[in-house]
Amino acid sequence: MPATRLLARLLKASVAALFGTVIAGAALAAPTQYPLTLENCRESVTFAAPPKRVVAIGQTQTEILYALGLGDRVVGTAVWFSPVAKPYEAVNAKVKRLADNDPSFEAVLAEEPDLVTAMFEWHVGPNGIVGKRDQFAKVKVPTYVSPTDCVGKDNSGAGDGVRTQMFTMELVYRNIREFGQIFDVSDRAEALVAELKAREDKAVQAVASLKARDVPVVVWFSSRDIKGDGFMAGKNGVPAYILSKLGARNIITTNEEWPLVGWESIAAANPAVIVTVKMDRRRFPADDIEKKLDFLKTDPVASKLDAVKNQRIVIMDVGATRAGLDTVDGIEALAKAISGFGLAP
Repeated sequence: MPATRLLARLLKASVAALFGTVIAGAALAAPTQYPLTLENCRESVTFAAPPKRVVAIGQTQTEILYALGLGDRVVGTAVWFSPVAKPYEAVNAKVKRLADNDPSFEAVLAEEPDLVTAMFEWHVGPNGIVGKRDQFAKVKVPTYVSPTDCVGKDNSGAGDGVRTQMFTMELVYRNIREFGQIFDVSDRAEALVAELKAREDKAVQAVASLKARDVPVVVWFSSRDIKGDGFMAGKNGVPAYILSKLGARNIITTNEEWPLVGWESIAAANPAVIVTVKMDRRRFPADDIEKKLDFLKTDPVASKLDAVKNQRIVIMDVGATRAGLDTVDGIEALAKAISGFGLAP
């Protein structure tokens, strides 16, 4: 085939492929048609138009909104575990913080929201301590709860709920895409999902040769009493997902999200690595990372653990343990730490 004809065919094929990609991208980012109805955590929620005044109860929901360029729609936030991510400091400084922890129903309504979004069902849900969804519905305020807290998860009992399925980042991506639909910014949502997927893939590839197969690990979030039982990561939550990416083994085998576990039980499993969570929240004494570290060094039981004696303690930012934008950070941080401990093959 003459070179000129071959070149023409290649150019034609390239243009066709490019055109197909553009059309596919346009389809993914099609404008939202209102009224929009979504199935969200066992309830239908309808939006007549893009919300203009949003109260975000939960740091992950707030930061996703900021990442989508919707900070100017957020009129109130609550439930903060750590400082806002640096890229969003400027926009967050302009937003009213209703509470560090749990806002009241009245405080939320005082901001006249046309959407209330929550990170956890125990804030806004059937037994919501801020408000039940039907309470908000009665005053014509739509509610949206992150699917990361209800898909494959039962929150009907006390505590932080029970996960019947392993968390995956696909639930975060669903949250982002549904915000894209609700606010008619699906193009931004798809771009953010693509960026996060690329980061996750890169993190997993970076540790592929360092997988700590079956290394026993425990993740300690906090404790009501510094000398009492600890809230440890259950087998299906976000930290468990991080461990699964590294091939490490969570010594906690319950489906509860953050079960209370005694240190005698932890000692019996004798983890090779202890991950301790650092946060700014001060709901419980053990929220303080320095108190956690002091306990591990001085407690008669904890101080005898191999992880403590061999100084295999990893400090992980709380953002990495939540279902949100920072989960991939946890994969990167723990992989680096385990590699440094010489535990990876």
